[in-house]
Amino acid sequence: MSNRLNTTPNDLRAFWMPFTANRQFKKEPRLFVGAKDMYYQTHDGRQVLDGTAGLWCVNAGHCRPKITEAIREQAGELDYAPAFQLGHPKAFELANRLVDIAPEGMDHVLYTNSGSESVETALKVALAYHRVKGNGSRFRLIGRERGYHGVNFGGISVGGIVSNRKMFGTLLTGVDHMPHTHQPGKNAFTRGQPEHGGDLATELERIVTLHDASTIAAVIVEPIAGSTGVLIPPKGYLQKLREICTKHGILLIFDEVITGFGRLGAPFAAQYYDVKPDMITTAKGLTNGVIPMGAVFVTSEIHDAFMSGPEHMIEFFHGYTYSGNPIACAAALGTLDTYKEEGLLTRAAELSDYWADALHSLKDCPNVIDIRNTGLIGAIELDPIAGEPTKRAFTAFLKAYEKGLLIRTTGDIIALSPPLIIEKHHIDELFGKLREILQKNI
Repeated sequence: MSNRLNTTPNDLRAFWMPFTANRQFKKEPRLFVGAKDMYYQTHDGRQVLDGTAGLWCVNAGHCRPKITEAIREQAGELDYAPAFQLGHPKAFELANRLVDIAPEGMDHVLYTNSGSESVETALKVALAYHRVKGNGSRFRLIGRERGYHGVNFGGISVGGIVSNRKMFGTLLTGVDHMPHTHQPGKNAFTRGQPEHGGDLATELERIVTLHDASTIAAVIVEPIAGSTGVLIPPKGYLQKLREICTKHGILLIFDEVITGFGRLGAPFAAQYYDVKPDMITTAKGLTNGVIPMGAVFVTSEIHDAFMSGPEHMIEFFHGYTYSGNPIACAAALGTLDTYKEEGLLTRAAELSDYWADALHSLKDCPNVIDIRNTGLIGAIELDPIAGEPTKRAFTAFLKAYEKGLLIRTTGDIIALSPPLIIEKHHIDELFGKLREILQKNI
């Protein structure tokens, strides 16, 4: 960890910060100036334990040598290469490495630059796939209440977080939503998958009856709904969605931007839950959060449907200037090497019981109304302050930062997802500090 201390910039006005209470922040800035392994360093010289893997993305911990060296070498060798009608070796090497760890049958990869772009790409692939198959009437997209699929128009249309949608007009047409699966009255303080709520998947049949299957292109869900507060799928729920989609010829998209790359104890949630979707969207852990990059996995059936017509013609009119950027590919390869050498894609399975015990030990704290977990992910739901929603959790966030702990809050829920290199003594530190904060009846 660097000992160099940076003072607060003398003018914070120009940067309109994303998903931030800007006025509050700029009165009391919280600035990171360094990071190593499990800790950030603040501008005033304190260490902060990272309880959220940055923003669900730094799965291998901070400033890992193989990743930083891969970026350094690539920047001096090939800084940029276009992906349209041209290529570079690392883009193909990375795609092969990704397919090797992906669920069986996910044989092809499209590159993006973020989770939001991965979602937009997957939705476009779904619509175009049905068209090339002669089913152009399939134009509807089905999401889920409380779902988060990024912040672009397609993502917020199929997403179901009200605050992310309400200011942006009519959004995409032809979109419907299944109900969310959160049933705290039946499933409070469950370890792992809840017993109740699997039957909510049959709500998809109701939507099919309403619109007719011949109009529905795809269903998109997060296996675990992360940004809305860590909603774990009830037993049988994902399996039932797969069954209904198969029955009606609807593509099933898993948004694994958060759950991908080891978060649950398997490379992907599709493997952890033993459910095979037709597409998987990823980002975050792909490059350990170091360089913006995402990827969409598709089956050979989807890919091959586009491979017709004259060979000189473009098969799919979609892509980005930075698709498969050389430095991003190098970062991703360094990340995969780190995951492999340290066993990080399955490490959450080794620590999940210790993590769950520590997390659920907070059940007796004031205002805690639910706790839920799977792998190295967890949530503590707090009783909202009457008339002041989100304030209790945000107060906990501020108190945690003061105590040297980074947590994430969404509504009145504390969400936790530490780097996969976390050790038991870090877990003890994390939940020890959280207990001190929650016991003060914030």
